[in-house]
Amino acid sequence: MNSSFQYSFFGQHIRSNLPLPGLSLNYSCTDHCDIDLHIGIPQQSKRENSSGSEKLTYASAETNVAGEPVLRILTRGEFIRLAYEDGTEFWLDRKQQNVWATWPDTSSLENTTSYLLGPVLGLVLRLRGVTCLHASAVAFEDRSVVFVGAPGTGKSTTAAAFALEGCGILSDDIVALAENEDAFQVMPGYPYLCLWPESVTMLFDSLQELPRITPDGEKRRLDLGNQRTPFERRPLGLGAIYVLGERRADPAPHVEILRAKTGLLSLVADTYANKILDRDLRAREFDVLSRLVETVPIRRVYPHTDASRLGDLCRVVREDFAKLRERTGGRR
Repeated sequence: MNSSFQYSFFGQHIRSNLPLPGLSLNYSCTDHCDIDLHIGIPQQSKRENSSGSEKLTYASAETNVAGEPVLRILTRGEFIRLAYEDGTEFWLDRKQQNVWATWPDTSSLENTTSYLLGPVLGLVLRLRGVTCLHASAVAFEDRSVVFVGAPGTGKSTTAAAFALEGCGILSDDIVALAENEDAFQVMPGYPYLCLWPESVTMLFDSLQELPRITPDGEKRRLDLGNQRTPFERRPLGLGAIYVLGERRADPAPHVEILRAKTGLLSLVADTYANKILDRDLRAREFDVLSRLVETVPIRRVYPHTDASRLGDLCRVVREDFAKLRERTGGRR
């Protein structure tokens, strides 16, 4: 592909035929490329090869007003197709080396990019065998700390609060893990956080301080990589995982130790795109997570029912992680 737009996300070198809105180019990329993006171009087999029927492999539980799944994943031959209810479509080849994307006139490149950076690349990574947590990752000096939890527990909001305290953010939504010699690293994602309006109004003076991620979407974009909210571009060793629990009254916020087995169950539930994995990929993922919980401390942290006490949550996590590092002589 004759393309000059190169990026690096989640440890993958990516080329695109079009620039991706709001994302800085990676000028240090080499000729090596892990994934080629063909933006605005349908996969050729859609037009030229209509033989054989598609098999529905996944339909999201979330539906639109008409009761249709927001996302369907279908397979035919050597290709996987992701079909969104708004008409946006992606195709992946079986080697996960190429991604094609098209969208209707009623949508936009910004909307398509938001799908690409979340569910689409998440699926590509999982099919490539990369273990990904549905989480946010924050840098504490030379180590990464990961926050996992059910939807709505405040992973991105917690990361944003740490960013405003000067911590670099490695990744949001997708936390891609790399295992090297019995140690785990978090790979940097893209340099912004996605926040719901209520989180923005809690953290900032005005909702208008942050732009919308997409023209017609609710979520706001907190750009990273500046003096106010830094972005960590280095892969960092995984120092600890904090599972965000339900909100509680005093003495929350507080932290409790999780046994390896309990931590494993939490992480299995919070891996990214886990509903589309086949048996072999699930078994491989379970092995990776089993090794992870034996080497990385897992904690459960309970935020306070008063959401404005987010600063207290950050303080409690910092203090707990400092104690962890003292016990290990700074190795974590």
